[in-house]
Amino acid sequence: MEHFYLSLLLLFVSFVTLSLFLVFYNHRSQYNFPNLPPGKPGLPYVGETLDFLSTGWQGRPEKFVFDRIAKFSSEVFKTNIVGKPAVVLAGAAGNKFLFSNENKLVVAWWPDSVNKIFPFTQNSSSVDESRRMRKLLPQFLKAEALHRYIGIMDSIAERHFASGWEKKQEVLVFPLAKNYTFWLACRLFVSVEDPSHIAKFAAPFNLVASGIFSVPLDLPGTPFRKAIRASNFIRAELLNIIRQRKVDLGTGKASVTQDILSHMLTISDEAGRFMTELDIADKILGLLIGGHDTASAACTFIVKFLSELPHVYDGVYKEQIEIAKFKRSGELLNWDDIQKMKYSWNVACEVMRLAPPLQGGFREAINDFIFNGFFIPKGWKLYWSANSTHKSGQYFSEPEKFDPSRFEGGGPAPYTFVPFGGGPRMCPGKEYARLEILVFMHHLVKRFRFEKLIPDEKIVVDPMPIPAKGLPVRLFPHKG
Repeated sequence: MEHFYLSLLLLFVSFVTLSLFLVFYNHRSQYNFPNLPPGKPGLPYVGETLDFLSTGWQGRPEKFVFDRIAKFSSEVFKTNIVGKPAVVLAGAAGNKFLFSNENKLVVAWWPDSVNKIFPFTQNSSSVDESRRMRKLLPQFLKAEALHRYIGIMDSIAERHFASGWEKKQEVLVFPLAKNYTFWLACRLFVSVEDPSHIAKFAAPFNLVASGIFSVPLDLPGTPFRKAIRASNFIRAELLNIIRQRKVDLGTGKASVTQDILSHMLTISDEAGRFMTELDIADKILGLLIGGHDTASAACTFIVKFLSELPHVYDGVYKEQIEIAKFKRSGELLNWDDIQKMKYSWNVACEVMRLAPPLQGGFREAINDFIFNGFFIPKGWKLYWSANSTHKSGQYFSEPEKFDPSRFEGGGPAPYTFVPFGGGPRMCPGKEYARLEILVFMHHLVKRFRFEKLIPDEKIVVDPMPIPAKGLPVRLFPHKG
């Protein structure tokens, strides 16, 4: 009997050893290509994902990239992130290459978890939907439409600050910034502006945003499971809104130009096909996530830096008060007012350089190609990092110093300042984001000075930069 158990134990050990050997062999075999960039693949399945994420959790996402650039003496290095063989293309040349070769050598790519939270209709993927939206959005975000949105943004900002900030001694900035940008997105995308209706959406949207880049464990209580359930709830609510809008368009209660929902319901593709209700719900869901999450992070960090740098606050205040003093009571901001906010926008850009809301993004190689002398295999993932240029002394002198003058005149060199991507891959919502950020700054500084309640509050990047405690501040209303 002892021999039997011993044989069983040896068999088990042999099985485990063989399994581990096959796992490591398969992991290593993915890297059997000639002349790959330098780098290490890390452990099977996990790769270097934990290191990649942990630098963000520590508030220093650039460390993952800069440590490897220094170690391998190369701005191009291989790694393994989210379980996939990947190459990081750091620096302006890497940014330019990826942004300029979209749909030629590379396509946008997201982890499989994104497709599970956003189960797009018509057997499409997040990549297909991204392409469709890039064709659709410019019509909604063209100049004459943006001019019209400023007054809407101004009136919503007025209501937002009156209800969330005024007559309060202390506030939590990050939740308020999310409320502001989400309110705008709901109004401008689907004409929902009733606070109670928006509040019904807000909590599920926060769950979706938190779960998109979480560990994809579809188990009860996990952020991933909560995100899937929240996504389904939102989609059902959007379908109700879409069906009512179709009725209102038919009876003349709604117009084809009032928002992007009406636009989607009334346009067809080259073959004359209209989008289905589910297809529109998916697109609106993605837009509402993308249309408010990054801007709310930017608004939050604007408050952070203005509270830390009184001389910068004074410059923004002077510019905004000069605009405000020529406005009649009840007169809304307009395009000319926005164009006068040059220093304020330089400040906002410097904030986004130091705390980019979008840390970077993934692409997938659709062909084998050579970059910087290195072979990049078809199917590999590629990652660009905003911080690889934003916080590099090679592109910005004294990169840790807050200096809005960097954006005067011609501004930074091409492909070095990339909070909205660059070149052909410039975010189509860049101008929309500029408007909502500047309107926020206008209403903020004309009402208050403020100071942080936690001077050394930790910043966590997961996947966007967020003050760990939500950035509590004390408000000091202006007199008179």
